[in-house]
Amino acid sequence: MTANFKQVFGKTKPVIGMVHIGALPGSPLFDPSTDLVAAARADLLALQNAGFDAVMFGNENDRPYEFEVDTASTATMAAIIGQLKSEITVPFGVNVLWDPMSSIALGAATGAAFVREIFTGTYASDMGSWTPDAGKAMRYRDRLGRSDMAMLYNVCAEFAHSLDRRSLPDRARSAVFSSIPDAVLVSGQITGEAAALSDLEAVKAVLPNTAVMANTGVKHDTVADVLSIADGCIVGSSLKVDGDTWNAIDPERARDFMARASAARA
Repeated sequence: MTANFKQVFGKTKPVIGMVHIGALPGSPLFDPSTDLVAAARADLLALQNAGFDAVMFGNENDRPYEFEVDTASTATMAAIIGQLKSEITVPFGVNVLWDPMSSIALGAATGAAFVREIFTGTYASDMGSWTPDAGKAMRYRDRLGRSDMAMLYNVCAEFAHSLDRRSLPDRARSAVFSSIPDAVLVSGQITGEAAALSDLEAVKAVLPNTAVMANTGVKHDTVADVLSIADGCIVGSSLKVDGDTWNAIDPERARDFMARASAARA
């Protein structure tokens, strides 16, 4: 594990809960009557009260997604996090879909402990051709004085197909060698869909000394199996009312999930 990963999460196998901020100004689903801060606060407090190790703020509601996110969206996310900062009691991270530079900027501006994004690879996606630049993003992080901010690399992008003909384990191993991530994330095809346990096993087998985390689709009845392989997980949809990605977090579902995760880690 890297020093940044250990510094941020401390204990092994962290469980990170998602705060899906409502649609932001400039996105098609934005509703000016929505109290974005109140909704994010409710989800944040539900996660913290349930005992999650960390939280991550993301803009999943800003569909259709973009590779160069509207400045207003990033600025609004920063304003929301700023208003909640005094209430955050666990490490927090950020993810501005699907824009590495905006994610880094938001993380640096808000004091985030970690950032998640697609930093490497080449993909055909719902948003078009997708070719992020890990070198540019990491240099930007360091230029902003945040070399301590952990970088979580999603190596199998949702809503996309990798144009790289190497296997997933080979792509993951290469990303670690060339780009120095603090963790590698393994995902399903879309938000809320699980990564195959076989994919997690294969990636972990070639990266025994790197944190490998499940990024999508972890459910109450699978979290024990996931954590028997992975070094942690990120969860959102399973915690929502009726398990629906676009609903608010259900405090009881969140508590139940974390109880199962804690039992599995014990």
